[in-house]
Amino acid sequence: MQQRPYNILFHTHTVSGIVICVALYVIFFTGSFSFFRDEITNWQRDEQPAVIDAIPEDVDGLIATIGKSHVLKHRDIEISRYYNEKRINVNMGAVQDTLVPEEQRGGIFFSLNPEDATEHTYEESYGLGEFLYRLHFLDQIPYPYGRFLAGLVAFFFLFAIITGILVHWDKMVKNFYVFRPWAKLKTVWTDAHTALGVIGFPFQFMYAVTGAFFLLKAIFVFPSVIGLYNGDESKLYDELEYNHPVFPPEGEPLEGKASINPLIQRTKQEWPGFQVQEAHIFNYGDANMHVAISGHLEPSRKLNSSGHVIYRMSDRSVVSSLNPETNDRYLDGVKNLLFRLHFGDFGGTALRVIYFVLGLISCFVILSGILIWVSARDKKNVPDRKRRFYRAVGHWYLAICLSMYPVTALSFILVKAFPDSGRSFLYLIYFIPWGILSALFILKKDNAFTNRQCLLWGGILGLMVPVVNAIFSGNWIGTNLARNFHDAVLVDVLWIVLGLFSLWLVFFKLKKRITPPVA
Repeated sequence: MQQRPYNILFHTHTVSGIVICVALYVIFFTGSFSFFRDEITNWQRDEQPAVIDAIPEDVDGLIATIGKSHVLKHRDIEISRYYNEKRINVNMGAVQDTLVPEEQRGGIFFSLNPEDATEHTYEESYGLGEFLYRLHFLDQIPYPYGRFLAGLVAFFFLFAIITGILVHWDKMVKNFYVFRPWAKLKTVWTDAHTALGVIGFPFQFMYAVTGAFFLLKAIFVFPSVIGLYNGDESKLYDELEYNHPVFPPEGEPLEGKASINPLIQRTKQEWPGFQVQEAHIFNYGDANMHVAISGHLEPSRKLNSSGHVIYRMSDRSVVSSLNPETNDRYLDGVKNLLFRLHFGDFGGTALRVIYFVLGLISCFVILSGILIWVSARDKKNVPDRKRRFYRAVGHWYLAICLSMYPVTALSFILVKAFPDSGRSFLYLIYFIPWGILSALFILKKDNAFTNRQCLLWGGILGLMVPVVNAIFSGNWIGTNLARNFHDAVLVDVLWIVLGLFSLWLVFFKLKKRITPPVA
């Protein structure tokens, strides 16, 4: 490569990387834990769902339970499960009957525990798994600014990884095998940054593309809304099949029993292995009542296998259907494949563990990039004022990024002590310690100290997580294995591995000063 294109790519890579690095680190660090969102939620509540990737089979029983405290007739009811936790989602539209008192007509959303029939608001159901999942696309920043910011970070991250590969293209193979631990510090970081960046390139590229698609699609489709749909956004969502069809009520009562269970059983018989994730009831109890049953096959059978069927309740006839076994539509392929790739839910726990490790490797690539940027500007020919500025930027960036590790471990401990505290409690116990710890490390102005202390306390607190779990739940890892509470075991083992690895680095690697060999 000629020098001028090389310089352009190199500076593009450097500038795009250093601008987004903190936000990108937050996204990858919390995103790595988000692969175990459901396991963290179940660990926090000391629960293990009996049904995975599907709503309970007795939907009629659920509706009867809901009907004890809510008006059901003449409204749309949606029962769904999109996360593998014990509670299911219940979303009810407004009552379309003026005879019902006004205070009982409004729509409502809550989560329902099928075992004890308890209802929980979104605020009450907001656990640590949900918090980390939403933080990984900056959703704590008011909508839509946080999501757009995360989307822009993903978009510029795409520039950074492509330009990084192009910059190292000529020496890709040679530099990949080079590691010089006895060289100067900048060279060590450069070798690690290059090698791990190449290893994680397919993973990072996939996340840059899918992340930008999910979070910036509103911007991408806006011209289509204006040009093709005359500004009517709902028409676009109808075309993309994000909206449910509309069945106007007739105002007459349904003849016969409004039973949903036989329709679900019928669907499963026609499509063996079909996992029902959602039952949407239109106009419950009305003569024009319809039921939409949606779900998918197991990913091991077919990766893109979404399907649905809509029944007219009056005669149990099929209004429309999409067979998951033969569904090869481009629209479903794009939507479902991108989701599958991004969440890594098509290969079981083993694949998510691999994704988790690759996510942490990506965090290290980001940190090493910061250290390379600071080291490259810490030269005698650089004015002292600029050197102080570059060092300060490094202190700020590393303090904010590295302090997330002990704060996350502390959050696991605190939510186990207070498992039903809700969203406000999580905001307090995460953001306040994170801000205080970051400020202290920034004032300390010592990157080595920041790294050592974050690894030390992250390791200690991480090893305390399974102990605190045993104290408050009364169940150690062996007990949870006997109870088949695999989610709790996974979280405990995860923190044991992270804690031991962190302490191994602190006591056996960081304390040793690397010196060049004697000639």
